[in-house]
Amino acid sequence: MRRRRSQQAFREKKEDAHRINHRIRVDEVRLVGDNVETDIYPIKKARELAEEQGLDLVEISPKANPPVCKIMDYKKFLYEQKKRDKALKAKATKVTIKEIRFGPNTDEHDYEFKKKHAEKFLQDGAKLKAYVFFKGRSIVYKDKGQILLLRLATDLEEYGKVEQMPKLEGKRMTMFIAPKKGK
Repeated sequence: MRRRRSQQAFREKKEDAHRINHRIRVDEVRLVGDNVETDIYPIKKARELAEEQGLDLVEISPKANPPVCKIMDYKKFLYEQKKRDKALKAKATKVTIKEIRFGPNTDEHDYEFKKKHAEKFLQDGAKLKAYVFFKGRSIVYKDKGQILLLRLATDLEEYGKVEQMPKLEGKRMTMFIAPKKGK
């Protein structure tokens, strides 16, 4: 029995982020809104005004002195707020990172082929992680790997900007390029 009550109380708290109508426990409130005159009203009068209009009295700012309330359709307000949150979430972009791998001795044709893919990735709005992988003793060609990545950065200058310069981490030399905003 006790557990059921606590779950029900939790559900009510989760459901109503604002105090409405008879849950507002103060003597007087500052009433704001389009359809009322902004002023300080006794709680009973504020509730009557809300009932006359067939709407809810919603506590907007409980920490103010006196608390600020507004007369509105609370369910409609919650619906529009959910809709706004959903739209904002949809607009938030997910960053995708595409990888391109080179060897320290990559020849010209392979380089051009991979550069074209890199251009396409940046134009599509994805970040690019280009890296040179050193196998075995090829680590002695660190300078070749760095030159290769810097050449790629200059070739892709019009599509993106370098976020991280070539950096050697273990057997990989990595560089990040972010797409330009205008593209």
